[in-house]
Amino acid sequence: MATGWENLITSSSTNTTTSSTTSSTKSSLSNDDFLQLLLTELEHQDPTDPMDSDKILTQTAQLSSLEASQNTTAALEELSDQLSANTNFSAIGVIGQMASLGSSAITLENKTSNFEIYFPSEIKDGTLTITDTNGKTVKTIDIGDSVAGKSGVIAFNWDGVDNDGTQLADGTYSATVSYTDASGALKTTQAGTYPVESVRYVDGAAYVKLGSYYYAIDEVLEFYDQSLA
Repeated sequence: MATGWENLITSSSTNTTTSSTTSSTKSSLSNDDFLQLLLTELEHQDPTDPMDSDKILTQTAQLSSLEASQNTTAALEELSDQLSANTNFSAIGVIGQMASLGSSAITLENKTSNFEIYFPSEIKDGTLTITDTNGKTVKTIDIGDSVAGKSGVIAFNWDGVDNDGTQLADGTYSATVSYTDASGALKTTQAGTYPVESVRYVDGAAYVKLGSYYYAIDEVLEFYDQSLA
């Protein structure tokens, strides 16, 4: 008479197939499954050739090992969820700080580029400079008349025409500003750097508001104190 896990697993698989209309097939055995198999094996063992104690101890140890492994996995999953929640919650702490997206890039598409630039102090006069991906200046715009007296996040629109009146191709460009503030100090600023106004959570993920737009927090390259801006 054959004994052991092989026959019991085969028998268990047959019973599972029979009752498949009331329960779904498991992809792996749980600790309860192992215990049930052990009890079934003991119940159906050959009385003339019973399972020896060493085999019972080995299978019991396997059961304990499986249960410990499942408990460890559950604990790690819970810890991971807690760490993720703490990380997202800590995003609230960046409100009021400066955030850098890592570049001053703007996008020209269909002859239009709408972008925003943050001015930490009141503007007296200044010049907006747009360069291509090679660093070549393609457009300079005097912004003194249009934004004088303003500060904070200011929206700009560029039609993609360069200094020679040529319509440039769609693509990525860079926007920077050199300006004089109300006190006469010379300042520089650029697209891609803004104060964090608020934090929004979408499906557990944190998004920070920079200017008029929300960005996933992992899109931000750097946060730093606004006093250093």
